[in-house]
Amino acid sequence: MTTAESLAPVRPLQRGRLQWAITDTLVLTKRSLRHIPRIPDQLIFATVNPIIFVLLFRYVFGGAIGTPGMTYPDFLMAGIFVQTVAFGAVNSGVGLAEDMSRGLVNRFRSLPMAPSAVLTGRILADVVRNSIIIVTGVLIGLVVGFRPTAGVGGWVAAIALLLLVSLTFSWVSSTIGLMVRNAEGAQSANYIWLLPLTFASSAFVPTESMPAGLRVFADYQPITVIVDAVRGFLLDEPLGWRGWGAFAWCVVLVAICAPIAVRKFQRRAMS
Repeated sequence: MTTAESLAPVRPLQRGRLQWAITDTLVLTKRSLRHIPRIPDQLIFATVNPIIFVLLFRYVFGGAIGTPGMTYPDFLMAGIFVQTVAFGAVNSGVGLAEDMSRGLVNRFRSLPMAPSAVLTGRILADVVRNSIIIVTGVLIGLVVGFRPTAGVGGWVAAIALLLLVSLTFSWVSSTIGLMVRNAEGAQSANYIWLLPLTFASSAFVPTESMPAGLRVFADYQPITVIVDAVRGFLLDEPLGWRGWGAFAWCVVLVAICAPIAVRKFQRRAMS
């Protein structure tokens, strides 16, 4: 055996493919999470973002927005939660684009690890970060008058849906991040579609107040469906088709974006 052969990474045959991928995903998730105390700026700014939006809409625009049947803080907070996890998911694409441009993935290729772990590890770490930010959002909501009436089941359903949304939009963001060449491009490309979807939705105002043509789009686009489902869970209101509709949107987006992201990652990692 030559020296080169002895130093070449060997895939651990003792472990099954799934166990191999899960273990490596958790290792890279921990790697990403260790950056939080070392570089806290990202988490701090991500936490401040929902606070600013809550205060802005609650005290500047809230008095001019009618929300029949509920107070504006009760209406607003579901939109803030969804916006927070959606915006937080942009970090997946930005971080992945940065790793690719710095050649970090090439260093990972020299190690005996599952190739998919680079993608899934970063996405899982961002889901964990978003869960921390959600807690902050709930606390600031309670301060400004948010009074949810959900029981334990409603809270569990709302949080589970928000984490699923975080996972879903992280896949979307990662797909976009792999289509551009640097972190700046990934950030710009993600916000180009995310901002219109967020503001042309029921996140901050009832869709009934929108022009007829825009309302048709707003009522059925993913952000509105998800926001309405989260709002229904937290306020213990009937969901209608919104509950399974939110889940369906998440499944469809992951089913489209995950395979594309994996293929893009494999091509760029091998180039």
